[in-house]
Amino acid sequence: MTIGGKGARANRHRGEVEAVIDGERRILCLTLGALAELETAFSADGLGDLGKRLGAGRLRAKDLIAIIGAGLRGGGNAIDDDEVAAMSVEGGVAAYAKLVGELLTLTFSGGEAERAPAGATRPDPS
Repeated sequence: MTIGGKGARANRHRGEVEAVIDGERRILCLTLGALAELETAFSADGLGDLGKRLGAGRLRAKDLIAIIGAGLRGGGNAIDDDEVAAMSVEGGVAAYAKLVGELLTLTFSGGEAERAPAGATRPDPS
């Protein structure tokens, strides 16, 4: 995502993603607490079910708010979902979707997002 501002940088090995939201550089991370929050928000039966639901590619705006909010809180930002809903990013909805995709890919792939930048395709292993 967009990198800028001052302070500590995201550590992708810890699952952190850096983004400029409302003009401020912030760290997002889906910690275990954030994932538990998302399990509840999505009525998921465990992490496998959560990963399957989020990977289905049918996310609503409300879902993006929940994921970004959980990621912001996991990254140490004291913020609620109503505040997240009022925030903006350069690039609009596409940028929100890209941020969520990067955060989910990094969280559920064990760091694969670091080795395969957004938009990169992988060769078919067959």
